[in-house]
Amino acid sequence: MISIIDKYISKTFILFFIAGLLVFVTIFLAVDFMGAFARYEVSSDVLVKYYGYSIPTIVYQMIPVGCLVATVFTLSTFNKSNELIAMFSVGLSLARVSAPMLSLIALISVFSFWLGDHLLPEFTKKKNYVYYVEIKKKPGLYSTVKTNKIWYRSENTLFNIKTLNSEKKKAYGITLYFFDDDWNLTQLMKAKEVDLKGSLWNLYNGQVTLFSEKLDFPVTKAFDEKTISMNEEVADLENSSVSGDVMTLGQLKKFIKKNKDAGLDTLRYEVDYHSKYGFAFAAFVMSLIGIPFSVKRQRSGGTFVNVGICMGLAFLYWVLFSSSLTLGKHGLIPPLLAAWGPNVLCVGFAGYLLVRLKQ
Repeated sequence: MISIIDKYISKTFILFFIAGLLVFVTIFLAVDFMGAFARYEVSSDVLVKYYGYSIPTIVYQMIPVGCLVATVFTLSTFNKSNELIAMFSVGLSLARVSAPMLSLIALISVFSFWLGDHLLPEFTKKKNYVYYVEIKKKPGLYSTVKTNKIWYRSENTLFNIKTLNSEKKKAYGITLYFFDDDWNLTQLMKAKEVDLKGSLWNLYNGQVTLFSEKLDFPVTKAFDEKTISMNEEVADLENSSVSGDVMTLGQLKKFIKKNKDAGLDTLRYEVDYHSKYGFAFAAFVMSLIGIPFSVKRQRSGGTFVNVGICMGLAFLYWVLFSSSLTLGKHGLIPPLLAAWGPNVLCVGFAGYLLVRLKQ
């Protein structure tokens, strides 16, 4: 049964959570918008559209920080006003006081997971379209995923890639369609593997099919190695490469299975898949770490100290999480460990702090 104290704790937490989320999202948008406005020569309407599609992603990324802020400020406020001591005096433990907040954080985490899996892929696609087509003016770099392939366009050339490994500058399972100025198919080229060396691409183990009105039927010839010149620099191509952000978990799972069955490298996508689950617990983990820092003692400095604690803990978690994902995408640690390792470490650290707090 929910008591009056539980309602009071929950109400305080929700107010701090909403306030923290609004502040961090607003600051992020304001700073990034001003930078983009100075960096790109586009109208403000285009930037407004771009950041409109970016808001769900920013909210998704800031939810764990909002939960951490709400946890630290709620407990710190109770601690400073001696309300925490009053709660302890009536027999409530720290775990019991934290229970309403952790329950709310669990619900927020479920919403965050749903947001990341169902809404963000569509908003990310629209954001990418505005970025590459209307801001960068490079529509060929706007990639889409259809029939489990990544599609691009470069002038009169369309090509799809089954898997793109931007770190190793390699592509696997590529098919290129070359057209003339009237958009008649003139050449079809396939290759199992490609080395992306700037504008020069080295294709291996493939075949070329030529289409011409002068030929009675298409002519196909196999090759072991072939070099072609493309207009897209690999730096641009790898920046536009499709990640798990534009696919739901179901789509990403099918994408990984089909490419793995074809013998292609899916390591990057496996890390993206597991990270969606791992990040869903970020709010809970970060808030758990914040609890012992909030009740250790009454501190001088008030709000500024609390903000400093929140920023420090958030930075610690993001460094661990992003570094772990990078190691996973480079194959140095398994994808599952890359996504869950930081959570396990942080929970262990929080447990250690809570044990010391009791002592």
